[in-house]
Amino acid sequence: MKIGLNLSFAVKRWLEPKYLSSMIRNDLETKYIQFTWDLLNPWWPSRQRDKIAREWSQAFKKEGLVLAGTFGGLASYTYPQLMAPTAEQRKISLDFFKRAIDMSAVMESSSIGTPLGGMTHNDAYDEKRREEIYSIVLDLVRDLAAYAKKMGLEKIIIEPTPLFAEFPNNPKNSLKLMQDLDGTTDVPVRLLVDWGHAILEPFLKEQADMENWLDKCRLYIDCFHLQQTDGLLDRHWSFAHDGKLNINSIRYVIEKYNLNDLVQYVEVIYPFEETDENVYDDIRKTMHMLQSSLGEGGY
Repeated sequence: MKIGLNLSFAVKRWLEPKYLSSMIRNDLETKYIQFTWDLLNPWWPSRQRDKIAREWSQAFKKEGLVLAGTFGGLASYTYPQLMAPTAEQRKISLDFFKRAIDMSAVMESSSIGTPLGGMTHNDAYDEKRREEIYSIVLDLVRDLAAYAKKMGLEKIIIEPTPLFAEFPNNPKNSLKLMQDLDGTTDVPVRLLVDWGHAILEPFLKEQADMENWLDKCRLYIDCFHLQQTDGLLDRHWSFAHDGKLNINSIRYVIEKYNLNDLVQYVEVIYPFEETDENVYDDIRKTMHMLQSSLGEGGY
């Protein structure tokens, strides 16, 4: 299977494009990467931002890395984005995502990906208002897809999150979102399913099973985020931790559903106060273990 790497592990640590690209290829022995907006803010002034974006893209190319997409990180996830309570805030979010598309186009990425946002408490617990927000978000995603096509991107990827105030957040409403958007957007809209989100038991209960997600949504899944978890919180641990996932359980699901062609992007998020030495050692061991046991043998 294809084991890739989301660059979340490098945030606040390795910020030089050439240095990080060399580390990914030579030390982490990884080819497929997903760039995080936590390394380059789409809101930054476009001229200066795009200069930096080109530096990243050129460094990736020089090392032979495959950048299939850019993805929202911790910073952008903290905001309500397309589910904000006011039209003014949602318009700002739409502009933000369009700037992310601009940045991704400069990097020659074929897609952007992100959770859609989160509702305020009052909207989330008002059934009528939830339906209104859902309808609004559908139209905003269609607007975003039209802009993505204009800028040369091939698809938009949505990540389900295991929170009541956000959608999609379970297999059933993830499928509904895909079906409601299918055939109505200028570029395809697909799902990224995070293993840690998919098996979060306190929220999903009996639905907390990756096979449940695949039974319902396999047709619409583009790629995955992979990390270790205990199924209780969204941990984003490395595989140095003990947890619910192991090599055999991952391999079983991948083979059963014929997912070998879809990239599993390892997305590990470390405490900011962790030392760079420990992070480097930990992510290197994780990538070597996954590449040797599940991957194509590394770079």
